[in-house]
Amino acid sequence: MTPPTLNDVYVARERILPHVPRTALLRHPLLDAASGLSIWVKHENHNPTCAFKVRGGLNLVGSLTGAERARGIMTASTGNHGQSIGMAARLHGVACTVFVPAGNNPEKNAAMRAYGATVEEGGRDFDEARERCERRADDTGARYVHSANEPMLIAGVGTYALEVFEQIPDPDVIYVPVGGGSGACGLITVRNALGSKARIVGVGAVKADAVFRSWKGPERVVGESADTLAEGIATRVTFDLTFGLLKQHLDDFILLTEDELAEGVRVALRTTHNLAEGAGAAAIAAAIKQKDDLAGKRVVCIMSGGNLDAAKLTRILR
Repeated sequence: MTPPTLNDVYVARERILPHVPRTALLRHPLLDAASGLSIWVKHENHNPTCAFKVRGGLNLVGSLTGAERARGIMTASTGNHGQSIGMAARLHGVACTVFVPAGNNPEKNAAMRAYGATVEEGGRDFDEARERCERRADDTGARYVHSANEPMLIAGVGTYALEVFEQIPDPDVIYVPVGGGSGACGLITVRNALGSKARIVGVGAVKADAVFRSWKGPERVVGESADTLAEGIATRVTFDLTFGLLKQHLDDFILLTEDELAEGVRVALRTTHNLAEGAGAAAIAAAIKQKDDLAGKRVVCIMSGGNLDAAKLTRILR
């Protein structure tokens, strides 16, 4: 499986531009004051579907052949990827089924259904839902869309990275949440091709640390669980395409506790007046955690999504 090129990202931008406007990269004085840093927030939570993944879904579905579209699409998701595929499928008149874990974020489920996707619940976590999806796609002949091992997904989400480097040409460090890794790999693809010296730091959860341990250690591992409030970074396994890029090119990786993730949501709300989900606030929380190493640096934090359900928000703010 060949990683996307910078040209693939430029082609993706032309394909998705009618549907995804450029998102803001903003300084927030309250955030700078609270952190003691110079932070630029990339507001991917302002996208349609309120998450960066819409870029990948629109690019991938828009590039499918007529025969692939006729077979229908199946994918697995905890919500943001599923919404992106659902939106793109509706746009192109393609039948779409999304497999989600039991007890998944109900508001994300409702959003996927609102885009016309059929949502099937089952499995204890994302990875079990993904395995169910893969079996069903094999049985039915549907076009299975992996949430990470898809070059066109990475090329699509890489369009936000193009915007970052156009909006702030010389960042010193960029914090990005890492689940399956497509968002970080989009950044890596663009950063490397442009020759930027910016360091890319992945952010994960202590309670979903399989990707971190695989990146840090000599071999890939499978986690026993991924029970974190930040479902956008909750995976127990690594994926071939994205992990290969992460292992070779990610500069650093930091894990956050559940308390730190929750505080990230609160800080984002207080200082940027944006509702960020756990994964969406993770970059800000990580930058604050490492603030002693960032004095005088131009820091970019990717606010990857804002699909936080009301019940979870209530618990976080309590």
